[in-house]
Amino acid sequence: MHLEQFKKPQKNYKYDSTKIMPSFNKVEIPLVKATNENLKGYGYLVDVYDQCKIEIVTWPKQGWRDIEEGTGNEGGTTEGPFEAWWEQNILYGRNSAVEHKSEYDKDGRYLLGYSSDPDTLKKNYIKEDPKQIYIWHVNYHPDGGQLFFPKDNKPFISPLALPGDDIQPNNFKAFYFEGYQGLYIHPNIWHEGVFPTKGKATFNGKQGKVHARVSIDLLKEFKSYIYFKTTIQV
Repeated sequence: MHLEQFKKPQKNYKYDSTKIMPSFNKVEIPLVKATNENLKGYGYLVDVYDQCKIEIVTWPKQGWRDIEEGTGNEGGTTEGPFEAWWEQNILYGRNSAVEHKSEYDKDGRYLLGYSSDPDTLKKNYIKEDPKQIYIWHVNYHPDGGQLFFPKDNKPFISPLALPGDDIQPNNFKAFYFEGYQGLYIHPNIWHEGVFPTKGKATFNGKQGKVHARVSIDLLKEFKSYIYFKTTIQV
């Protein structure tokens, strides 16, 4: 797939997560086993939840006068469970650390992704563990970092991309975690939560309390889904 396909956002499409819309591009991204080496720039692995410090970004100054030291970063952090679960071919999530309502939230949960081609989802319900995951939305937090720490030691995957608003779908990389360590991501890292490879998983979550969020609806901007496999190919 060529980059030229992604240069002009699609302005006229209005997303409705209750409907499966046809004829979108599917952009596969690589799946790699997460290590501290390949997570450099994105974040790092966490062994102990309570020992992970969340970065808080100081409020940006509006002119040439500086923000006073020790101010502009006192909002602190918020904590709560992040849950993700499969219902048939659809992956849902809920972040109890934040009280956030937007057009992307439906009945107190996020629609995170699909386990089969969304264009044919209603016709082809697959009664097996997901072999790939399709996502339609990504976001980042400019105010602080974020920690996902698994409570039940189940494998999970997180798609990530480095900072920058001029992002393209194929800039993402999916990281596979065995489930015995948590994932910390720096402020401004593109992500879309954490995805269990099957069933349900719960994570201890911690992040900046301001919870600023910058989002991309991949269907609106690029007329594309991102997808990745759930097992690493040897």
